[in-house]
Amino acid sequence: MDTIDPDLAAVFAPWMARWGLTADGAPIVTPSSKLLPVRRGGEAAMLKAAMHPEEIAGHALMGWWGGRGAARLLEAGSDAMLLERATGARSLEAMAEQGQDDEALRILCAAAQALHAPRLEPIPETLVPLARWFRALAPTARKRGGVFAKAQATAEALLADQQEARPLHGDIHHGNVLDGGDRGWLAIDPKGLLGDRGYDYANMICNPGAAPSRDPARIARRVDLVAEASGLGRSRLLKWLLAYCGLSAAWTLDGDWQGDAGPAVRIAEMAAGWLEGA
Repeated sequence: MDTIDPDLAAVFAPWMARWGLTADGAPIVTPSSKLLPVRRGGEAAMLKAAMHPEEIAGHALMGWWGGRGAARLLEAGSDAMLLERATGARSLEAMAEQGQDDEALRILCAAAQALHAPRLEPIPETLVPLARWFRALAPTARKRGGVFAKAQATAEALLADQQEARPLHGDIHHGNVLDGGDRGWLAIDPKGLLGDRGYDYANMICNPGAAPSRDPARIARRVDLVAEASGLGRSRLLKWLLAYCGLSAAWTLDGDWQGDAGPAVRIAEMAAGWLEGA
């Protein structure tokens, strides 16, 4: 790891030694994790050192999935894990940007369905209930009103009447479902939530990037496609979309997320308008 920044090398070194790894690419730093492509023997893997509690909570869910619809968890430590590395060349982000938007969304819906499939193993105790996840929305709704108040009221109604509760990924989007080649499409980076499966379909409608939020016709088409593929129905999906977008914007405006709340606010307003016009 001579070419890696010394501070990053110090983060990875204990796990490299413990699990017998060699570096196989440049490190990747995100707001929540530090990652390094590695090899163990002839196997391509990804070493992930988490820097946020929700990332650590996701480790148990990766293990519970057992490689069914998700990258295999090869090793796990207190604040790091070793994952199967998806090495396929296809990208859902590229598909969405190059005229294959519908196909990319169908793949995401299929990925969600695979993750939501029943398992015999006991559900991990580390999963965060959706009601707790949504606590951040209420202060913003009181402070800002408008679409945030609508999102809060909708979230309260949904959380009081959760259907088909499942372990949830919590962040399914075009960058978190990767091409695993012969293994198919594999999910990574779960938040580790527990609740109504409808939540997992909202985020995929909003991504990738801000471009979809500027095109109401594109969002409307996505809602129809996901409502059918998921079996949720249009009205219930729109409610989860409104609740999710309100929460996402609240995290950015009044929480510790960095970024632009505009796209989430625009889509929340679309969802609220369609619900009111139904």
